[in-house]
Amino acid sequence: MARDSQAALVALNRFGFGARGGASGDLINAASDPRGFVKAELARPTGLLLEAPGLQSTQQLGQAVFAYQDQVKQAREAAKATAPAETPAPTEQKPALRRNLSLNAAATEIAGQMAQAKPADIAAKPELMQPGAAAPAAKPAPQPLNVIQKTFRAEALARLQRATLAECGFTERLVVFWSNHFCIAASKGELARIWAGAFEREAIRPHVLGRFADMLRAVEQHPAMLFFLDNQQSLGPDSRAGQNRKRGLNENLAREIMELHTLGVGGGYTQDDVTSLARIITGWTFAGRQGQLGPPGSFVFNANAHQPGPQMLLGKSYEPTGLAQGEAALADIARHPSTANFIATKFVRHFVADDPPPALVARLRDVFVRTDGDLRALATALVDSDEAWKAPLTKMRSPYDFLVASGRLLARVPEDPGAYLNNLNLLGQPLWSPAGPNGFPDSSAAWAAPEGMKLRLDIAAQMGARLGNNIDPLDLLEFAAADAASIETRRTVERAESRQQALALLLMSPEMQRR
Repeated sequence: MARDSQAALVALNRFGFGARGGASGDLINAASDPRGFVKAELARPTGLLLEAPGLQSTQQLGQAVFAYQDQVKQAREAAKATAPAETPAPTEQKPALRRNLSLNAAATEIAGQMAQAKPADIAAKPELMQPGAAAPAAKPAPQPLNVIQKTFRAEALARLQRATLAECGFTERLVVFWSNHFCIAASKGELARIWAGAFEREAIRPHVLGRFADMLRAVEQHPAMLFFLDNQQSLGPDSRAGQNRKRGLNENLAREIMELHTLGVGGGYTQDDVTSLARIITGWTFAGRQGQLGPPGSFVFNANAHQPGPQMLLGKSYEPTGLAQGEAALADIARHPSTANFIATKFVRHFVADDPPPALVARLRDVFVRTDGDLRALATALVDSDEAWKAPLTKMRSPYDFLVASGRLLARVPEDPGAYLNNLNLLGQPLWSPAGPNGFPDSSAAWAAPEGMKLRLDIAAQMGARLGNNIDPLDLLEFAAADAASIETRRTVERAESRQQALALLLMSPEMQRR
């Protein structure tokens, strides 16, 4: 049974978000046929689509944000015209963050010993899990949410609920992977924030088990990506708009398509290729608030901004066919050998190990080429590989993975996204808001730093204090790992001074932190 439990732990942690608490029996179901348990989700492609009350299309959201911005502008102008001059309000002083020093010490110890899986040393110190004695500062009255905030929270809640309720979570993990690969940053502005969830629903989810070329085109033509990488500002120097406005190319989108989305660094392209691709996709934009080119917030091709004439890209000439010129270029880049190698390497690094096994990378690269970028075939080949099951669970869960895994184990389906969003901000992975177009890091070192582990321990301690009285941590350990749990983890949970402490230590155990 131990071997079956170990394979089940790999199925749930490596490919999914971990076992669900309660009566679901995930570990038992996974143990009976680990590969079949994971691959079952690949046979339900409609489960990838995400529909929930209140979720709207990118076009509808574009119109909503333009209307909101107009209302804000009008209100400010009216207030400025009627209000007397005001003296500046004193700068608000934010209260210093109170930290439990003993928790910090515990987290430092956990971070240093995670690889050896020795949480028993912490369990012998019950004072480490005691909450701080200081009372929290009084909170100001909440302000009404505007349409942008309401939309972002609704999108976040729908995503979190799907991840929490999924049987295995493999397809949701695939969504997270591809969304981070083709990332945008909701922090860029109001349009990016209101479009972040719709971008994932419209450009990523429908293609996760489809063809890479189709996802690539959907992503690069989505208004959220065009706004994030400024392609609406890019004008062909010889186009009518370029000559009238005395502006030229913006190469941001073209560069990231080649460097981050397809070929990868060292993938055989040059700066001249970046410039050529930037010319090819001039005119790819979205309709603005006036709706002159189409419904506000919709993707449009502006022929007046498009660079005329043929273009050479990666040794091939593309005729001046307008929108079709760029679509043909993307289709060829999607099939480039460097793209296959880049995607296969990144895929294996995410799911298996920071140092991807070369043989597995080569096998997935060949599958990508042979199937013309069939992403279902790519995912199936990963699950069918022996390397994906034999490699130890050494990768550190990202903050998002950790929070979702904890919610699943505790059988807590979120009804409000606030706590998750706040904790993601605290842990350095704000939802849909990476610091750059390369997305959030995907290495253990990025998430296993001592300060990050201290913050995780704080959150685990808060969960333990809130829920520990009503939960048996030993039962949860059976749901999470059963016979695959290490002796050290089991002893740590058993020796805890309280259920609250035991639950926090369980959430910080290697079985919960590693994937």
